[in-house]
Amino acid sequence: MKTKVIIAMSGGVDSSVAAHFLVEQGYEVVGLFMRLGIDRLDAITKTKVCCSLEDANDARSVADQLGIQFHVLNFREAFDRIIEAFCAEYLNGRTPNPCIMCNQELKFGKLLDFAKMLNADFIATGHYANVEKSNGRYLLKKGVDLRKDQSYVLFSLNQEQLSKTLFPLGMVTKDAVRQTAKDLNLKTKDKPESQDICFVLDNNYHTLLYDRFGSSISPGPLKDTHGNILGRHPGSPFFTIGQRKGLGVALGTPRYVVDIKPKENTVVIGTDDELMENELIASTLNWISIDRLETSLEVQARIRYNHVPAPAVVYPCGADKVRVVFKEPQRAITPGQAVVFYNNDIVVGGGWIDRKNA
Repeated sequence: MKTKVIIAMSGGVDSSVAAHFLVEQGYEVVGLFMRLGIDRLDAITKTKVCCSLEDANDARSVADQLGIQFHVLNFREAFDRIIEAFCAEYLNGRTPNPCIMCNQELKFGKLLDFAKMLNADFIATGHYANVEKSNGRYLLKKGVDLRKDQSYVLFSLNQEQLSKTLFPLGMVTKDAVRQTAKDLNLKTKDKPESQDICFVLDNNYHTLLYDRFGSSISPGPLKDTHGNILGRHPGSPFFTIGQRKGLGVALGTPRYVVDIKPKENTVVIGTDDELMENELIASTLNWISIDRLETSLEVQARIRYNHVPAPAVVYPCGADKVRVVFKEPQRAITPGQAVVFYNNDIVVGGGWIDRKNA
């Protein structure tokens, strides 16, 4: 009997080729498209974002070409909770990463539940990452294509999820994936990558916040780091640390958002130097290569998806919290983003940034 794998198929080239690799490796493959209930966006965005009706049709077309079973499941309710959490983070002065939330709740939560229901042995996705078992633990490692490595957005996976997950693209490059799709003449071979948050039109989340929480958003003071009022802003949830555009003030030299105080509805701006910090506090931790952090640990820490991991020391500081001290100051440490710890290509663990300094 063949080993059964349920693969999340988004209608993009990566998951399409990942499904092909699994078939080629002799697995019984079942494709699953996650319908997220964002019908209002489908007619507008089509292939600009993932999970549209067109994406579902593309995924089905690839599944037919590969000769594998294909299912579409509606995860609207679960996905709506992710959107609500996304909005709530902005209202609390934080900048969320919904892709990590989606991975945790849907791609490796609901997907695994569906796999168990079908008595499948594994789940799979088109992420560029690797899983390896060592000394009784499942390790999450970077993909070999470092330009596409997605281990950062997978830091929240637990041992059970990692033990049941296959990443068919972990050892190949994006260029090779695209070439394989062309060689097979897959429908998705020339499909552009989706870069935007799938439920945000034109990468502008302001409309979404207004639609859901407009009554909670109001103008407030724009201050410098000394407390002087420089102007007014339309609502603190519309800003993020490091932002330069849309501040509405001209001070001769560039200014950036350096702090957001939601309780006071205040946005603080400062110079580039004032964006630099060398410490942060993180919580809601997930450890992968270790069971728990009992003493200080030297790591390379990554504070956002495109951030180059920087040398740091992680210190335990209370229940489910750590203090991270960087060897060199880092620019725009942002509450709400994830900080992920690496030992070379191995993900040690990670957590969510609470404060940008101790």
